[in-house]
Amino acid sequence: MAEGHAGTAGAGGDRVDTAERYRVFAEREVRGHSPAYEDLARAVAAAPGLVGLIDELPPIKRQPNLLLASVRFLGGPWDDPAAFLAWTVHEWERVRATMLARRTQTNEVGRCAALLPVLASLPEPLALIEVGTSGGLCLYPDRYRYQYDDRPAVGPADSPVVLACRTDGAVPVPERVPRVVWRAGLDLDPVDVRDDEALRWLECLVWPEQADRLERLRGAAGMARREPPELVRGEAAEALPGLVARAPRDATVVVFHSALMPYLEPEERDRFVATVRSLPVRWVSNEGSPRLPSVLARLGRPPSPDRLAFLPALDGEPLAMAGPHGEWLDWLG
Repeated sequence: MAEGHAGTAGAGGDRVDTAERYRVFAEREVRGHSPAYEDLARAVAAAPGLVGLIDELPPIKRQPNLLLASVRFLGGPWDDPAAFLAWTVHEWERVRATMLARRTQTNEVGRCAALLPVLASLPEPLALIEVGTSGGLCLYPDRYRYQYDDRPAVGPADSPVVLACRTDGAVPVPERVPRVVWRAGLDLDPVDVRDDEALRWLECLVWPEQADRLERLRGAAGMARREPPELVRGEAAEALPGLVARAPRDATVVVFHSALMPYLEPEERDRFVATVRSLPVRWVSNEGSPRLPSVLARLGRPPSPDRLAFLPALDGEPLAMAGPHGEWLDWLG
């Protein structure tokens, strides 16, 4: 899964007025990152007719990024708000069908920069299980190269993906990437990046002006095409125990996820957390701050309202605050 950030959630306990959801998306998520999407989201919020059509969709399908990506996927205009509104309303049946059939599943590779210091702190070798894995591109943290500020780069020098991350605080940047001996992903609807249409959908989920995100998505997908990860279709809490049982017994089994919680109803979140805690694994979460209340409570203070923050945590203990795409990492304490 991917782009469910704090202001644009759509599952059960996160009912938000649709127009307000699009305004928040413009103001808190894409401002400063995608002028085109900021303009489009504001235009949608101010268009009662289109908002009414969106409101006919299930709540989980009203996400701004899902609408915007669907229009781009279908070849609609995205660089002119008036043209976007007119085209989307005129082609609504096609747009609606695409939104119902697809999910926001980029699962941004850049988040590996926020996860690496946590993963590298665990006893090696590692067996990785990612829940909400999409195409499994975050299952290769040992294959990417990392640049934290002006520190020496970490990771394979020939990697097709370089992740830059600004840091603050005593971030325990490792000298090398951890050794991974087994990896598998779990998702309700796994994405096969060897499928050209599936990959094109993932590319449409990247905001238009973010050439660096698109470049690293393509680099990671190219690597995954050459060495496809094992992806399992299933519901998070139900399928996870069986997958954990298959992991090598001489490895540290790590269950991790990023931006998974917005796609689960509150009771599903509770069941998933209880399941993870009952298993012989280390649990690494990287979620928008309101998504795991127990993690937020342990933080002891709310993140700054001026920026959207994720909370990388180990076994429920928050370690840092991070950018939604891994672009910055502030270590706590």
